[in-house]
Amino acid sequence: MDDCAPSVAAVRTVDAVKVYGQGETVVRALDGITVNMSRGHFTAIMGPSGSGKSTLLHCLAGLDRLTSGHVFIGDTELGALHEKQLTLLRRDRVGFIFQSYNLVPTLSAADNILLPLSIAGREPDPQWYDQVVDVLGLRPRLQHLPKELSGGQQQRVAAARALVSKPDIVFADEPSGNLDANASIELLRFLQEAVRQFQQTIVMVTHDPNAAAFADRVVFLGDGRIEHDMPTPSVDAILGVMKTLVG
Repeated sequence: MDDCAPSVAAVRTVDAVKVYGQGETVVRALDGITVNMSRGHFTAIMGPSGSGKSTLLHCLAGLDRLTSGHVFIGDTELGALHEKQLTLLRRDRVGFIFQSYNLVPTLSAADNILLPLSIAGREPDPQWYDQVVDVLGLRPRLQHLPKELSGGQQQRVAAARALVSKPDIVFADEPSGNLDANASIELLRFLQEAVRQFQQTIVMVTHDPNAAAFADRVVFLGDGRIEHDMPTPSVDAILGVMKTLVG
């Protein structure tokens, strides 16, 4: 199958199950989830604490393995890969933005942005690098160390690092969780623009309805299952669904 075929989802699961523990302590974090997430779209995953949203993200991204079922990035089944293949897939085809910035403290902002490409022995696309840096407003800060940057600037460096390699998909886990309101809006607008202008694919876990409203679609989890799937979300509509899930 052609990995670029439009019929292939960016990432999808089939009957995804993830179980932790045994016997009386067993926890079924994912309980048979089947979901497709389209290329060139911004999908948010929401749900109450313990609903399985972070577990789903980690399994989609190949950071954790399912107990049963299947995860595909493009047409590649992650469960069929051994650890080295999985590491290479994450390096070459996936970008990550976490709540903690995970920047190397001894490297400049520029070197942090380019680190995954350097590890892979690849050169950046200069035009794309410049575009990412300028859209994120990082040009004046490229030679600064992380400790010399604000939290918002550090998270923008992390976002640039995730995007500069032109990954098939970017996974974001509470990316605005440590940011103030203005920095959060700046980052989310950039992610939205990366999808709209450059056809980037983003899957984001968030607990914040304001953040989720930047997405094209919100998938709501409850007790490890999909409880609701909302296209064209709004803050009010998201809040309405969340009230039913926690009520």
